[in-house]
Amino acid sequence: MRSGKTTALIQHLVDWSNQPSAMGGEPPQLAVKTALVFAVNADNRQVLMPEIAQATTGKIIVQSTTPLGFFENEVMLFWPLVLKALGLQAQFPLRLRPETEQELAAQFWQAAPWEELQDLENMSPDRWVRRILDVLQLAAFGGIALEDLPRRLEDGLGELNCDRALTETIAQMLMDWRDWCLQHGLLTYGILTALYWRYLLPDPAYQGHLLQRYQGVFADDVDSYPAITRDLFEVWLNHGSIGVFSFNPDGAIRLGLGADPDYLAGLKLVCQLESLCQDFTLSLGAVIGHNIVAFVSGETFELPEPLTCLQTSSRAQLLRQTADHIIEAIESGQAQPEEIAVIGPGLDTIARYTLIEILTAKGIPVESLKDQRPLNSSAIIRALLTLLTLVYPGLGRLVDAEQIAEMFVVLTHQRTPSLANAAGMIDPVRAGLLADYCFQPHPEHPKLLPVQTFPRWDRLGHQATTAYDNLLSWLEQQQKGSTAQQPYLTLNPVFILDRAIQEFLAPHALSYDQLSVLRELMETAQHYWQVDERLRQTQTRHPPLPETVGQFIQLLRQGTLTANPFPVNPNGQPRRAVMLATTFQYRMARQVHRWHFWLDAGSALWHGGGAVILWGAPFCLRNWSGEPLTVEEEMNNDQAQLRRLLLDLLNRVTEKVFLCHSDLSVSGQEQVGPLLPLVDASTPLVDNDSQAQREQVDEANPDVVTV
Repeated sequence: MRSGKTTALIQHLVDWSNQPSAMGGEPPQLAVKTALVFAVNADNRQVLMPEIAQATTGKIIVQSTTPLGFFENEVMLFWPLVLKALGLQAQFPLRLRPETEQELAAQFWQAAPWEELQDLENMSPDRWVRRILDVLQLAAFGGIALEDLPRRLEDGLGELNCDRALTETIAQMLMDWRDWCLQHGLLTYGILTALYWRYLLPDPAYQGHLLQRYQGVFADDVDSYPAITRDLFEVWLNHGSIGVFSFNPDGAIRLGLGADPDYLAGLKLVCQLESLCQDFTLSLGAVIGHNIVAFVSGETFELPEPLTCLQTSSRAQLLRQTADHIIEAIESGQAQPEEIAVIGPGLDTIARYTLIEILTAKGIPVESLKDQRPLNSSAIIRALLTLLTLVYPGLGRLVDAEQIAEMFVVLTHQRTPSLANAAGMIDPVRAGLLADYCFQPHPEHPKLLPVQTFPRWDRLGHQATTAYDNLLSWLEQQQKGSTAQQPYLTLNPVFILDRAIQEFLAPHALSYDQLSVLRELMETAQHYWQVDERLRQTQTRHPPLPETVGQFIQLLRQGTLTANPFPVNPNGQPRRAVMLATTFQYRMARQVHRWHFWLDAGSALWHGGGAVILWGAPFCLRNWSGEPLTVEEEMNNDQAQLRRLLLDLLNRVTEKVFLCHSDLSVSGQEQVGPLLPLVDASTPLVDNDSQAQREQVDEANPDVVTV
């Protein structure tokens, strides 16, 4: 909200660092205090820590973390205590990433009553798996035992006629899944969070270690923290240690995703409350924020200072005109790329791609903030997965000639440094010919045949022939480990992928996005086979390696979203470029720009402040009333979320807001969102070219009236 609360938090930390303290009988001047500092997520933490380091100048030890990161570290560190409480065999735990958790849970719940769940709400089993796993994490965040879930589910889903038998089935599915994971030493975020609040946090011995390690706790933006973090903070407060917390009453960005702002607000009952009234006059929010919110809410019927609106009939026109206006502003020197942000409640792939293509064609860099796309959407990843089907046997049903042709084009680039930017050595036409004539499909042993198999191979040219022969030779080298007694490779596919990247991709200058997606692939593959190795150690029966490789390929081809690679941004700062982001991403990243373009201003996705609410989130809050939300309560909650969103966005722009609205949405439907009155009351942005064309028409046809 840019009210100065983070600055105040850092100042309290500095003041505390300057106070002498003795620990363990040491003289005050020799004691070194340790502070535990929380941030909402890793990106905020990267920004916060340099500021703290500069302010404290090394007078105290500062350890920074996020709530989830802290729970994970503590469970790992005190794993023997957890084993003792659960009576499990000793083995070091391995955390599951979300994509691996999804796949293993789907396999584990094969016999689940999907038909009954689909009667409750018709969606695919895969989506039900994700939904049920989300409930496990939401319950852990709220400090709710799985044994108490059936009653909450039944009461919370009363309007869906969800009976107790089905809710007990869901709870039992989660308990069975939790027990299976613990028996194999596997931890998900939901499981390790539940272990923390249920077994570690109440332990007096653990609390003693906690107070001894950290003499104070400082947490920024606790309105976006889960409920159990309040229980954690009260450990320090109940023992007289310092605790400083910043809270934004107009924040609650993660409400519906596990945050419990109302319960965290209860910290003020045991803390000294300090209200900040700093007025950031540089932001539009300080000037017109409350007027706009009042207008959208219907409290006033006139907008004192209307915003600027860019309006078209179709969304395609809207994207083009938005990009053209940004290009005009940058080329005329009115704004720099890093001063502009394009924000929308649901920035879809079409919008991102269109804006990126138009802007980059004009040499304007674009930063797509937290653009989570399936790995399989990248041609490089698809080519590497196709390559795996040729290395390991039994995967012939996962590859076809079209995929082979794409692999030829992507993996055969010119290696001479002076020709680093040259076209691929096998162009799409030659790749298609090679795939048609030199690829031999087979369900068990698909393979590439010698180039001479193509009757007119001489027409391919020297470059394409050499590139194909090199690829063929590389494949033969990888398969040398096969023998009659062991007809398939036992080499971990992670090594094969690494070799392929080194051979075909590393010699060339790769873009930031390409490097990021390759890092994401390698981290996903390494984790996948770490889990596979753990299961092979604990299960008597397990599939052969090629079958597991096939499952991995299918997992990525299904479009599963994988975890972001680490570090996502090593500098902790976005690039100097036009930023594309959803409203949620933008607020979480705490960005500020001179100009905002609010895309799809008339969209219904602005309802509820553009927030995503996980299934089960309302009745996993600590202070839930026990009754399902009424229609009126849902409307009030949506209005409150929209109010918070508008105030937050307006406090993050310093000069201009452009409402970008098309009469029709992507699907061709009329836009009827909650910001439509604001669009109608705004000043239209006149396109200079269109205005000039209209004037020419008027001059040529004086009898024609242009509207």
